[in-house]
Amino acid sequence: MSDGRKNLIGLSREELLEEMRLFGAEPFRARQLWHWMYNRGAADFSAMTSLSKDFRARLAERYVVRRPEVARALASSDGTQKWLLRMEDGQEVESVHIPEEDRGTLCVSSQVGCTLTCKFCHTGTQRLVRNLEPAEIVGQVMVARDALGEWPSPADDRQLTNIVMMGMGEPLYNFESVAKALKIVMDGEGLSLSKRKITLSTSGVVPMIRRCGEELAVNLAISLHAVTDELRDVLVPINRKWPIAELLQACRDYPSASNARRITFEYVMLKGVNDSDVMRASWCACSRASRPRST
Repeated sequence: MSDGRKNLIGLSREELLEEMRLFGAEPFRARQLWHWMYNRGAADFSAMTSLSKDFRARLAERYVVRRPEVARALASSDGTQKWLLRMEDGQEVESVHIPEEDRGTLCVSSQVGCTLTCKFCHTGTQRLVRNLEPAEIVGQVMVARDALGEWPSPADDRQLTNIVMMGMGEPLYNFESVAKALKIVMDGEGLSLSKRKITLSTSGVVPMIRRCGEELAVNLAISLHAVTDELRDVLVPINRKWPIAELLQACRDYPSASNARRITFEYVMLKGVNDSDVMRASWCACSRASRPRST
């Protein structure tokens, strides 16, 4: 439950600067807060020791620096960690950290539930409750950093090296919040993850793909799962609105894409459904045809 204080997590640099102006604080206070929140990982104002004790007390009366609550944490024998995160209104989403030999990838959610009804996805069986706010998206990254002990933000030897917007929800149906959160994640004076280490996965919201490339320039992943419209209409029903030909053209036109590595295709193999030799051959042809032209 909210106590009426405003959460500073999730505000852009400009919004934080304006908030401090309205609070009656000098502009440099916004830079200090940004550093403490996103570089040092401070969970409350009392930890921000470069700020005066009186100023910290005043901040605490009006503001918080709140992450989502960890309702449940699970760890696998292979090192994978999953967190069930509870938001202020009681809604819950999941985040998952998957360690590999050369990287550690955090899977981040963008919505509570989902409007899509992809046949192989559990989230697709749930109704959409609401979009996540920027604070709730970037907060998932901060919770993972808390659990991994990665504060201050490490320059190298990170356990959390990559982010995929591939959790609950369709990120391009919540683009404003996703974009705002990822810009905070990519900020070099805070969480500081390169856009080359961030992938946004979409089921194929064609009109938003170009905007994603223009504003974020992150890697793109397409949840494909079939190479004919007839089958994809069933497995990924959004295909009825934007069929494969339109989706592949959007991939070819994806801004800044200069080679096939910037766009990946996700394909769940379903026995007897989309795994035939004909499907495999069609998939290879489809993949070649979608490669962006060099610029």
